[in-house]
Amino acid sequence: MRIGVNDRLDYQNADEWIKLIKELNASTVIAPMKYSDSREVKKSYLDYVRKYQLVIGEVGIWRNPMSPDEKERKDALAFSREQLALADEIQANCCVNIVGAVGSNWAGYYPENYSEDTYALIIDTIRGIIDAVKPRHTYYAIEPMQWMHPDSPEDYLKLMKDIDRKEVAVHMDYANMINGIDRYHHRKEFVEECFRKLGPYIRSIHAKDVHLGDESPCCLREVVPGEGGIDYAQILRLSHALGPDIPVFVEHLGDYGKYLNAIRYLRNIGESNGIDIITVNW
Repeated sequence: MRIGVNDRLDYQNADEWIKLIKELNASTVIAPMKYSDSREVKKSYLDYVRKYQLVIGEVGIWRNPMSPDEKERKDALAFSREQLALADEIQANCCVNIVGAVGSNWAGYYPENYSEDTYALIIDTIRGIIDAVKPRHTYYAIEPMQWMHPDSPEDYLKLMKDIDRKEVAVHMDYANMINGIDRYHHRKEFVEECFRKLGPYIRSIHAKDVHLGDESPCCLREVVPGEGGIDYAQILRLSHALGPDIPVFVEHLGDYGKYLNAIRYLRNIGESNGIDIITVNW
C-alpha cells in the first residue's frame, strides 16, 4: 500500500514538485502534468517518478460530461478523452471522474440524476469516452457520490456490468457513499462491505473521514483524518490486502501543513497496527 495526496499542490516545475513529494514522504502521486504539456515537460516529471519508483495513482477529470449546457458537455467530453489518453500514456492506475449531474452544479443533487433516461445516458457517455481512447495501460474509474450513480457498492457493480467494458474499474470513496444515518451508524460494517464487494476492481482509494454533526435533521461532514468516525486501522488493513502498490490518497484539506500531518497520522496508524506502508528510499 502507498500513501499520497490528491491535490495539485503549489509547484511550477518537476523540481519543485518532487521537493514537495519528498517532504510529504508520499509513495504515490496524482499525475503532476497536464495532457497538453510538452513531451519534455512530461518527461521531466516521469524521470522523477521512475527514479523514486513512485506510482501514479490517478489522473483526474472533474468535469461534467452530463451537463445540460451543450458547450460545457462537449468540452467535458473532449477533456475526458484527453485525460484518459494521458493516463494511458503515463500508465497511471486509473483516470477518475464522477458520472456528472444533469444540472448547473456539476456534482449537485437533481431528481433527474436517477431517471432511466439519465442512467442510459451515463452508460452511453462512459462507453463513448472509453471507445474513443481504447486504453491499454489504465482504467476509467468512477468516483461514487452521495446523490448520483453509483451511490452504493451494489449500484457500482450494476453500473460496471451495464457499461460492459473491461477498461472500467473502481475508484473507492467509501466516505461519499456514507450518505445517511444508517450507513454512518454501521460505518465499519459498511466500509467492510464496500471493500468486499468492490475490492477486485479497485485501482485507487480516497481515505476521507466523516463526522456526524448536531445540526438537524442530519449533517454528515467530511473532516480531517482522525477527527471523525472512520476507523483508519480498518481502512489501512483493507487497503493493504489489495496489494503493495494500491494508492491511498488524503484530500480536500487545502493546507499543505494539514497534508503533512494527515500522512504522518496514517503512517503512525499503520505502524502501530503492523500494517506495511511503502516508504520511498529518497
